[in-house]
Amino acid sequence: MNKIAQRFLIFFLGVPAVAALVLLLPHYNHLALNVAIVVSSALGAMEFSAMLAQKNLKIPKAEAAVIGALLPAATAALVTLEGISFSPDIFLFALTLGVVMPTILTLGVGWMLLSRVFSSGERLDGFAGRVVAGLAVLLYPGVFMMWIVGMTLLHNAGIVIIVFLLMVFGGDSLAWATGMLFGRNNRGVVPASPNKSVAGFIGGVLGPVIVMVGAVHFRPDVFAFTDIPIIAGIVTGLLTGCAAILGDLAESALKRSSGIKDSGSFIIGRGGVLDSIDSVAMAAPVFFLCYIVFFTQFL
Repeated sequence: MNKIAQRFLIFFLGVPAVAALVLLLPHYNHLALNVAIVVSSALGAMEFSAMLAQKNLKIPKAEAAVIGALLPAATAALVTLEGISFSPDIFLFALTLGVVMPTILTLGVGWMLLSRVFSSGERLDGFAGRVVAGLAVLLYPGVFMMWIVGMTLLHNAGIVIIVFLLMVFGGDSLAWATGMLFGRNNRGVVPASPNKSVAGFIGGVLGPVIVMVGAVHFRPDVFAFTDIPIIAGIVTGLLTGCAAILGDLAESALKRSSGIKDSGSFIIGRGGVLDSIDSVAMAAPVFFLCYIVFFTQFL
């Protein structure tokens, strides 16, 4: 199966599957989606740990999966058990950022520092590397993915999440298309990903802007709190698109540093889980904060 066929397969099967998960199973503040996010974070952390192992920073994959899932899992649990009746969309996620996340970070870091205190011999030889690897998988990709969980607390969460995913996946698809058509003579701008082109970067930013302007136009009930919704939509699209591109480039840099082509082989045509969620993860906090600032009465 060639690359074009693989991309079309992912787009026409994967995107509708995610959309169905969001729209058809909204129960308990999108519990099904949150479970998928936790699983993706765990698998992504395992793949990240394999990259770190290439630099002799080793942590068992099972341990990496558990640690990597801690932050999104704690957020998802709080969201699912929501019982607060006043402004839960704002209060609960603020509580997560202000209390739950520091608590989970403290527990995770404490475990990494204390779990080998009474060990000796060979188990201590790689302790420092294991601590560094553990801290890394605790934060990436979980600390970014938890922002998607936070989106499930917003009013009209299903529409907001679908628009966000369309922005990222649409930007990725348009970046690939414009890069193929117009990027032959303008590649190699970023050494970490030499196949990326200026034309691709432009398409990767233009895609989210188009999606967001369309969302503002067709769903003003969700995206029109501000007096200048179109401008807000353009800014949100630009910032989210740039963040998605940077997320992809960051993972490319990690893979190049580790000497591997793909983070894994879990997804046909995409490589590993981390290859598929890198842009989504980096774009999630940017989009969430833009939505709060421009389209809600949070501030």
